[in-house]
Amino acid sequence: MKNIIITLFSLLMFPIAQAKPVKDSLYIPENSFSSMVFLDDDCDACGCAAGNGSSGFESLLNPQFIGIKYFAQHYKAKENLFVKDLTQDQYFNTIQLWGKVPITKKLSVYGSLPFQFHEKKTMQGDIKINGLGDLNLMGIYQLISSKDSSHQLNGGLGVKVPLGKFDEKGITGVNPSFQLGTGSWDYQMVLNYKYQKNKVALIVNTDYTVKTENRKYYQFGNQWNYAATGFYQIHADKKVIFSGKVGLQGEVYDRNKQFDEALPDTAGSALYGKLGFELSYSKWSLGSEVMLPAYTNLAGGNIEAKSRFSVFINFGI
Repeated sequence: MKNIIITLFSLLMFPIAQAKPVKDSLYIPENSFSSMVFLDDDCDACGCAAGNGSSGFESLLNPQFIGIKYFAQHYKAKENLFVKDLTQDQYFNTIQLWGKVPITKKLSVYGSLPFQFHEKKTMQGDIKINGLGDLNLMGIYQLISSKDSSHQLNGGLGVKVPLGKFDEKGITGVNPSFQLGTGSWDYQMVLNYKYQKNKVALIVNTDYTVKTENRKYYQFGNQWNYAATGFYQIHADKKVIFSGKVGLQGEVYDRNKQFDEALPDTAGSALYGKLGFELSYSKWSLGSEVMLPAYTNLAGGNIEAKSRFSVFINFGI
């Protein structure tokens, strides 16, 4: 078992070496699968940080936690509107502090604070930005739970506080989401359903983010995400739980607006396949996930999703 865990971890950690530069859960019984709420608080598919992204709560083996997470994305984009080929590499990276704290038996508060460091390679040279991103806060409430906890439905409402810098010059490029933040107050709604039986679990999530106009009269398009993830418990004893996961995740983006006028080539959608694992030892949990696009149509075809990778480590509280 030890060799299996080391091998899987090494395979999933491999994409970190490819990034240039460096480029989440509700109560469940102990020694069981974790519940997952899918909340978009990292980066959006047309770039990063300027939207509320698609990796938020992971499936966690510690129901209440504090931790740190790394999330990397790679895209190909047109160098400019007059170039046909997608030649520009864009790398979006996030390191975030996050946590989930119980308020009552059914109500919890989730928060995350990201630090962004992004890069795009152009014919005129590399462009890099880094700094604090937008703060996310959300209340999560257990709506329904069966007596045996095999079925559970959770809902959440949240807000994104615009702490990240929004640069007006950044919206003139092919990818206006090359930003540290939206500059706007955005609002989130999420639903999460979990079915769990013995060693198998299925989690279905959907969420929607309403984005508002910022002080520069720019408004990023609203965002809808959906996902289905299957889990299988490979190993469990008194101290260690090891699970594998596989699933699909989709994202749909409305058009951006400026001075209340819809902008062309800013809407899009993408569908990813994902593979990952989770490992828990005592109060510590470690998880990782690789995502590859099955379908991508972003910014009118001017941007193509290539890959995503995430890894987190949490401490149960």
